[in-house]
Amino acid sequence: MDLPFDGAISAFYKTGAPDPIRNAIRRSDKDDILSPDYPHSERMKRRAYEAEMKALQIEMVKLQSWAKDSGARIAIVFEGRDAAGKGGTIKRLRENLNPRGARVVALSKPSETEMTQWYFQRYIDHLPSGGEIVAFDRSWYNRGVVEHVFGFCTPDQREHFFHQTPDFERMLVDEGIHLVKIWLNVGRAEQLRRFLERESDPLKHWKLSWIDVEGLKKWEDYSAAIRETFARTHTAHSPWHVIRSDDKRRARLAALRLLLSGIDYAHKDEKALAALDPKICGGPDIWDA
Repeated sequence: MDLPFDGAISAFYKTGAPDPIRNAIRRSDKDDILSPDYPHSERMKRRAYEAEMKALQIEMVKLQSWAKDSGARIAIVFEGRDAAGKGGTIKRLRENLNPRGARVVALSKPSETEMTQWYFQRYIDHLPSGGEIVAFDRSWYNRGVVEHVFGFCTPDQREHFFHQTPDFERMLVDEGIHLVKIWLNVGRAEQLRRFLERESDPLKHWKLSWIDVEGLKKWEDYSAAIRETFARTHTAHSPWHVIRSDDKRRARLAALRLLLSGIDYAHKDEKALAALDPKICGGPDIWDA
């Protein structure tokens, strides 16, 4: 089987990854958590996860029904390092929702025309209408992190982005949009392990890109860009919620709980929501570079 990008991910694992990262992967079992400071040593058991997920998805159906009846507009921004679990979390979030009122926005790189427009313009076109839930699988924050790390924008363009973003998001909130910003954070060893799994599985090759491969070499550059992005865009009206996603199951549950707990929808079952785990979900202070 031909590996994507000529096996560049395997090659990085063998010769480019720091020794502690390589050793953590080599010594691990399938269910082990690789980050030493993650508050659990093994991922959540499937039976407990599925029971909690079912209860939360019932609440998601209630949320959508309330949004349709009330005309509420809900926008969830999902950001995070590559392989942090954005797509899988979004899939579970909308798994039992009516697709007519629950959209996923995952934009490709801007066209030549879009590159001449106001930076936020193409995202505005995808904001929710009344009764809609919209999940952004990456968002305008590309400029704060990925574009900066790879030199796809100038320092002046990025500075302009940081200057405008708090006001842009304030306008969305003032307009009545429920805006939730989620950063899924994955440790370096776990990220590489997930990339290796994708590289070896033909059904997951489509998930890999040149950006992923080259990004493996730029961990510290990403960390610096993420740190600055939090510092400049974590505001009272539009805060960042960091979810540690080394265990995908706990991260998915936390994302749904976070969204549901922040909106006063009809027929909410507080017992089904349960409390958020502050060791898994919190503000930028729990982010681990």
